[in-house]
Amino acid sequence: MSSMYAYEALPVAEWFRRNRELAGFHNPTRALYQTIRELTENSLDATETYGILPNIYLRINVEDEQKGWVSVYAEDNGIGIPGNEIPNVFGRVFYSSKYRIKQHRGVFGLGLKMVVLYSQSTTNKPVFVRSATLKSDKIYEFQIMIDTNSNSPIILDRREYPNKYRWHGTAVKVYLEGNWLAAKKRIEDYLKRTAIIAPYAEIVFKGPDLELWLKRRTTKLPPAPKEGLPHPKSVDVDTIKQMLQESRGMTLLEFLMENFDAVGEGTAKTFLEWAGFNPNAKATALTPEELVRLVEKMKQFEGWRRPRSDWLSPVGPELLEIGAKAILGAEAVFAVTRKPESYGGHPFIVEAAVAWGGQIPPADKPLLLRYANKIPLLYDEGADVARKVVDEFNWQNYKVKFPAPLAVIIHVCSTKIPYASAGKEAVAEVPEIEKEMRLALRDAAKKLRLYLSRKEKEMELLNKYISLAKYVDEISHNLNIITKLDREALARSLHKLIENKIGLTVEDLVKHTLSLSAQQEEASAQEVAQ
Repeated sequence: MSSMYAYEALPVAEWFRRNRELAGFHNPTRALYQTIRELTENSLDATETYGILPNIYLRINVEDEQKGWVSVYAEDNGIGIPGNEIPNVFGRVFYSSKYRIKQHRGVFGLGLKMVVLYSQSTTNKPVFVRSATLKSDKIYEFQIMIDTNSNSPIILDRREYPNKYRWHGTAVKVYLEGNWLAAKKRIEDYLKRTAIIAPYAEIVFKGPDLELWLKRRTTKLPPAPKEGLPHPKSVDVDTIKQMLQESRGMTLLEFLMENFDAVGEGTAKTFLEWAGFNPNAKATALTPEELVRLVEKMKQFEGWRRPRSDWLSPVGPELLEIGAKAILGAEAVFAVTRKPESYGGHPFIVEAAVAWGGQIPPADKPLLLRYANKIPLLYDEGADVARKVVDEFNWQNYKVKFPAPLAVIIHVCSTKIPYASAGKEAVAEVPEIEKEMRLALRDAAKKLRLYLSRKEKEMELLNKYISLAKYVDEISHNLNIITKLDREALARSLHKLIENKIGLTVEDLVKHTLSLSAQQEEASAQEVAQ
């Protein structure tokens, strides 16, 4: 009997086009937000990683209100893309280097391609790209679409012209179906939160009814992540299979030394003997069963060196404090960066900051700002382990009484972020990461407690000063009658006496009074605005 069904392989680009919600392109609102996010993150990776202070310009225009079409333009001053590579970078899904490990913002490694696929599936318009590499004497311009059947670029237009002003960077323009009004708040939040984690970037945004100029607050850049080979505990059977296909007749010993980080001859031999493999056997001769056993043993072996942390690029307490103070308008910020740890062979670092007072509105629980590899996570907060850690944290132990003007920043950087879902907007409950989040929050909250205790003590002294100082006029007046000494001189001596007694000067009093009244004015202005 002949089959009723026709089966065919689905080309990779076509599969992603049909399953675009996996990369965050669920609907016109989310797609517009995701497009801004992908283009911004590519710009940041093309600048800061190479020691360039980022200048990013973003623009959204409504092109056709009836159809719901918008255009998104993004330009940066990054390292640019070589002219011959532009069609592949924008027009071929999964076009990248293999088996090299380092921290990077890109969640799927195909964000740009998803933007192009979504754009052409909703407006049938090509992506416009202009780019020039550092010191290039030419600028290249392309208009590209993706052939989803062959997963290859369709070049509709290609130009090159002299680079007179030695410009370098990349400019991209796409047309897509997007809901600006519904996405506006998310985009604004995303860009402001990006400015917190990257205070060394200058970001200018122009939308139909929103303009932002997020100024550079520092010229200090975080250390760039180094690139390396995977850790033996971090690979799965499929990855090993692909590596073996390229092993060019190596022995198992050579295969381990060549393909994995910090695996020398001694470590490789010790492992293979412990796992029951012949070090001189050909790597490609492994049976499927042996392959599975090899991977299992690699995960169990305790003799590997710890995963390297120079693959990671934490922001650091100084930059976190600068960013949070500038964007949140906090009175005080306390940040910590924990020591590197690892889960399943993947190195990670947790950073936390607590921001207090100033323009942060008092609320019944802390405002939480989540980041993974310097990417702000705005969706699925309830599913994130960071929300659980912040909610379970005993704030009373740290002198915080709710409602309180408190914001918490938690940043995880890793070569592999364990996301809770396909949307990749929440970090999963991995015990090692959860523990580090608790410890990081505790370390930052200790600094906050110290600050609040000092403020409390200062307020007590201030109140004491005021309650004693209110009798100075009366006492100096009576003493003047009795002693005939100068009344003003007596008042000055009495004030001095109070200052010596409580250890607080008149200058301190004036300074504190001014800062307190400024905070009160700010709080009432916010209430009026709300």
